[in-house]
Amino acid sequence: MERGGPELPAAAVPQIETDDQTALVSKPKNKGGNSNLASAGFNIINSIIGSGIIGLPYSMKEAGFPLGILLLFGVAYITDYSIILLIKGGNLSSTNTYQELVRKTYGLIGYLILSTLQFLYPFIVGPDNILTDRHFIILLTTIIFTLPLSLYRDIAKLGKVSLISLILTVVILVIVMVRTVTLGLQVPKSENAWIFAKSNAVQAIGVMSFAFICHHNSFLIYGSLEEPTLNNWSRITHVSVSLAVVISVLFAACGYMTFTGYTEGDIFENYCRDDNLATFGRFCYGVTVILTFPLECFVTREVIANVFFHGNLSTVFHIVVTVIIIAVATGVSLVYDCLGIVLELNGVLSATPLVFIIPTACYLRLSKERWNHSDNLISCLILVIGVLVMTVGFVLTLLHPQECSHGKEMFYCFSSNVSFHNSTLPP
Repeated sequence: MERGGPELPAAAVPQIETDDQTALVSKPKNKGGNSNLASAGFNIINSIIGSGIIGLPYSMKEAGFPLGILLLFGVAYITDYSIILLIKGGNLSSTNTYQELVRKTYGLIGYLILSTLQFLYPFIVGPDNILTDRHFIILLTTIIFTLPLSLYRDIAKLGKVSLISLILTVVILVIVMVRTVTLGLQVPKSENAWIFAKSNAVQAIGVMSFAFICHHNSFLIYGSLEEPTLNNWSRITHVSVSLAVVISVLFAACGYMTFTGYTEGDIFENYCRDDNLATFGRFCYGVTVILTFPLECFVTREVIANVFFHGNLSTVFHIVVTVIIIAVATGVSLVYDCLGIVLELNGVLSATPLVFIIPTACYLRLSKERWNHSDNLISCLILVIGVLVMTVGFVLTLLHPQECSHGKEMFYCFSSNVSFHNSTLPP
């Protein structure tokens, strides 16, 4: 039986057997465009690393550095596997949205649960307090940049926007790597910095799941392809997830090696305020958030359209719903700025079900293969892991909430021998 997509060992990407790798799933109405493979790939990568990457060094602190790296590869593998599984499930059930797939397999209750999860997830990606403490800057950038981009009806048009976001993410990665060399020696290493595993590993999986989730907009991106086939989708996801995991591992490793046990949920909280290079990195990250949010807005708007407007929004309601989504997301970002615990809770309660549980549960319900078929066995394993991560992670996050030091200057920034602030070269 033919498998879709080439093997890419860099990310240990999986292959999912299909009965017909060239089978077409009908395009979502009024959602698609004429996106080529590269444009769709940029959208997937941007959805993965455009915002959640900022918390990956923190997940290394939570899990233990060696175990954290292994878990990151594992989450990437599951991400690649499950987003292909989603589209295969859509093909088996003749559905073309995540919501329709769940409604076809688990009825109204499943549909409402998924709609709630998809609706809530994008609000964590709202325009954040990245550059300064002045709320005016957040409101201004939201109105000038985020709102116009979010008003697009065709997700294919965001391909170039996602490419810009990807380039800026690489710039941020370079900045973090430079600071690992120039700042790492100035920051004292915490106790047990290199221990293999720590007790918060489950919460770390939630943070990683938040970073890697792209399932909520997979059908939208798939529907934008010129030729939406399982074979094309497999190739896109393998390449996109492979690139995303390479960037993510480098970012997580360099960020953690610089600050070890002092790593914050937002890695930029660790850099000193008068570090000009880090300030430029904050600016770049702020722009990537602005360029990523429209992808998430597409999903929330689609949920509202499907639940309340039978899948279609007039031009007026399209604008009104978009403005309301952005207003609520911006409001959340203005009143809450402690990222660590938000990443953990959002990861275990929203991202984990969307990545681990729902795609596999739907596929197992639809699959006509024998119980011992590899796809069924892997899906069962991922489902069990997802349920454990969600329940255990939620309990542990509530019992052991992480401290937040947002806006506080780190202790090593006051050391008399620190001379890295205005230089990218070691002293």
